[in-house]
Parts: sequence; C-alpha cells; structure tokens
Amino acid sequence: MQQISMLMAGNTLNKNSKQVDTQLIQLLVNGIAVGSIIALASVGLTLTYGILRLANFAHGDFMTLGAYLTLTVNWGLSAFLPAPLGWLNMGLSIALGAVLTIAVALVIEKLLWSRMRDRRASSTTLIILSIGLALFLRNAIILIWGTNNQKYNLPIAAALDVFGIKIALYRVIVVVLAIVVILGLHYLLQNTRIGKAMRAVADNVDLARVSGINVEQIVIWTWVIAAGLTAVSGGLYGLITAVRPNMGWFLILPLFVSVILGGIGNPYGAIAGAFIVGIAQEVGTYWVPPQYKLGIALLLMVVVLLVRPQGIFKGTM
Repeated sequence: MQQISMLMAGNTLNKNSKQVDTQLIQLLVNGIAVGSIIALASVGLTLTYGILRLANFAHGDFMTLGAYLTLTVNWGLSAFLPAPLGWLNMGLSIALGAVLTIAVALVIEKLLWSRMRDRRASSTTLIILSIGLALFLRNAIILIWGTNNQKYNLPIAAALDVFGIKIALYRVIVVVLAIVVILGLHYLLQNTRIGKAMRAVADNVDLARVSGINVEQIVIWTWVIAAGLTAVSGGLYGLITAVRPNMGWFLILPLFVSVILGGIGNPYGAIAGAFIVGIAQEVGTYWVPPQYKLGIALLLMVVVLLVRPQGIFKGTM
C-alpha cells in the first residue's frame, strides 16, 4: 500500500510539473506576441525622439487611433468582401488604417509641432503639449466611437496545437506580420537614401543640414514611418484583444521602458527592449497577479536607469 501511495504521489508531481511547464511556455508565447506589438510602436517612439527630440506621450493614443481606424475600415469592407476573404479584409484594413493615421499625424505636425520647432519650444513644453494631445485624441475617440469594447468582423479561428501547447492563430499572425514589417524597416534604414539621411539627422541635425540634407523632408518621413508603425501595431493589437479607448494609454509605460532599455534613439535596441518587456510582463504573471504587469515594466525601467542609464545598446541610430 505504501508503494502504491508513493507511486500515485509521484505521478501527481509529474502531472503538476507538466502543467507548470505548459503554462510557462504558453505565457512565453503570449509574451512574444505582445512584444512584437510593443516593438513596432516603440520603434516609432524612439524615432520621434532620436530625430525630432520629442518625447511623445500621445504615442499610445496614436496606436489607439490606428486600431479604431482599422476597425472602421474593417466594418466597411465587410459589406463588400464575403467571409472567405476575411483575411484580405483584415490586411486592407490595417494598411488603410495606417494611411489614415499617417494623415492625422501629418496634420498635427503642420498645426502643432512645426510651429513649436519654429519657436524653439523647450523639452518641458513639448512634453506638456504631448500629454494634452494624448487627452485630446482619447476624448475624440470616445466621442466618435464610444467607450464600449469592440472587435473586428472576423471569423473565429481555432487555436493551433503545437506539441500540446495551444497557440491562438491570431497571435501567430501578429508575430509573423510584425517580423515582416521589422525586416522592411531594417531595409529602409540601412539601404535607402531616406534611411541614411534619417540616421545622419539623428546623429547631428546641424551637420546634416550643412551637408545638404533636407531636414524638413526627413521630419515628414519620420512622422510617416512612426505613425505608420504605430498604427500597424494598434491594428495588430486589436487582433488579440478588444479595441477600446485606453488600449494605447495602458501601453505607454511599456513603450517608454522598451525605448529606455534599448537605448534612446536606437530602433534596433527598442525592438530588443520590447521583446524583453513583453516576455517579462507575460511570464511574470505566473508568479504575480496580471494586474501588476505594469509594475513589472516599471521595475525593469528603474533597474536599467540605476545600472545602465544609457540603455543596453548605444542610444543612436
């Protein structure tokens, strides 16, 4: 009897151990998906700071705007595209949502940020303005779309079973699309004239201007790339969670942590920092309640600022 009891206890321990391993792997997968979304948005944030010297606290609300514009296009296209073309609908929705978000960003650049640069506004003034812009965008979103959680018009997709690990299909799609966009960004920054000019302006704007680079044109391209990446990240985030007015605001701290962790102004560092933050937040919920996710991001930021204030990587493009 004693041997049977010991055998049963051993089987129970093995079963519990497998459950723990499965849960941790599941959280790791979730962290990679969330990290992919944070990576796209954090690159936009680090570009605006590295080139424009603007710590944009409205960045998360641009992400929300991108999600809502994607949602609106998705609903509109659903009337013309049949259910079997749902994925084409989603791809077009994210692309058009990004274009519309870029248009809004360029209008704000013309009406607000360019005038602040002409007046040589201080960094404190710019931060206060960005917070005000964040509040304006969030309340405009609530006015237009309401406060209720909303979802895209897409069919329910069955989860993938990979060695006993259930992975939501939408999370896989998010990671794949994020990787494709990041590779496209890498090509743009390293192999095009625009990318090289952006790196030159980030290093020294006065020297870049003397060298014949059209700085104002680079500013426009910076907003196009930053707003586009942020809108895509918002559209992808809507695939794995509900679209709601405060979705981007809740991610603003992880975004800044990713930028600081990777080195301010370094897009590749921001990508690495985003995956670290995303995985740490999701895996951390194995030991702490989910409502403390932001606390994990804040702890990471404090540790980095204390140990290596310049970030893990060099903080320039």
